[in-house]
Amino acid sequence: MYKITAILFIVLFIGHSCSSQVKENKTEVITPAAYRFSEYLPLLKGKKVGLLVNHSSLVNEIHLLDTLLRQEVDIVKIFAPEHGFRGKHDAGEKVDSKVDIKTGIPIVSLYGKNKKPNAEMLKGIDVVIFDIQDVGIRFYTYISSMHYMMEACAESSKKLIILDRPNPNGDYFDGPILKDDCKSFVGMHPIPIVHGLTVAELALMINQEGWLKDSLSCDLELVKMKNWNHSMPYDLPVKPSPNLPNATSIRLYPSLCFFEATNISVGRGTYFPFQVIGYPAKEAGEFTFKPVSIDGMSKHPKQENKLCYGIDLRQEPLAHQFTLEYFISFYNKFCNDEGYGLNERWFQLLSGNKKLLADIKRGLSEEEIKLSWQDELLEYGILREKYLLYPKK
Repeated sequence: MYKITAILFIVLFIGHSCSSQVKENKTEVITPAAYRFSEYLPLLKGKKVGLLVNHSSLVNEIHLLDTLLRQEVDIVKIFAPEHGFRGKHDAGEKVDSKVDIKTGIPIVSLYGKNKKPNAEMLKGIDVVIFDIQDVGIRFYTYISSMHYMMEACAESSKKLIILDRPNPNGDYFDGPILKDDCKSFVGMHPIPIVHGLTVAELALMINQEGWLKDSLSCDLELVKMKNWNHSMPYDLPVKPSPNLPNATSIRLYPSLCFFEATNISVGRGTYFPFQVIGYPAKEAGEFTFKPVSIDGMSKHPKQENKLCYGIDLRQEPLAHQFTLEYFISFYNKFCNDEGYGLNERWFQLLSGNKKLLADIKRGLSEEEIKLSWQDELLEYGILREKYLLYPKK
């Protein structure tokens, strides 16, 4: 069962500017669910609470953990996703379980040996809160961690509260639908690469479509935002992961992430990751950059300390939508180059199927490839409509 809280209430913090997570949109204020204390604090009274959160879980500039402790909520455990509780780990880097130095609360890693909490980890917890800023892309692993927490809560009869936040890529959906033979932690659901849902909408879809193991149903409480809908842009006040530093990188992310399955650089090891494309070959383009080790962003980037030639996308309009143009162009130039290093299985897991790479190898154009998934996208669009909490106005 699930409940969608919809009582109109807004919490304004006097003295804080719009550099916080609350963003003005014309005359209204976009209010993430974490700010709406009257909607979820009553659910926490007398409960032992677990948090699945990271560095983006802020109320203004204060972490949700500290905010709730000030409200005398009994937080007994923190669960940390990819990049860790403080968001400092590289992509794919193991996150260790430890104790939060500031509060003494144990932190359980969900990105390492265990990606799904077991019954022992949830022991002594009455309710779990999920509050993480997502970017609306299927292979962004925060939603995989949410899925596993939903499943674990269902198995252990725990309530899960989803505090919703805007999706900065929520104005559209595109890309191939995930196939069963390409399921992994970077793709767990039959949705397109750009899925066009908030985390609460996706959780609702997962629950009602029976996508949890054994068609389990999680006891969900969805706390909605105020004053945001899917037609609205949203500039995140904090980078959601180490290598998505701004709105441009977030919009380009679905188009550039396929390069992660090659030795082509997308700017990790620079201060403009996912905004450039480069390779140590002059025919890649006139723009140059050199990836270096940057602590807190990328310790061992591809093409480290090598001069890369390529293209600069930092002026790309924020209206950018998912495209295969860049990947096809670099594939055609360098697929036979010894250093290109395409990991075909990794590409298939990111794309969610085996057909896309086969079509690129066959020399199909982007238009031909995109046409092949339009029927599935139409079906998905109908499904998506059922779960929208913030339809376009």
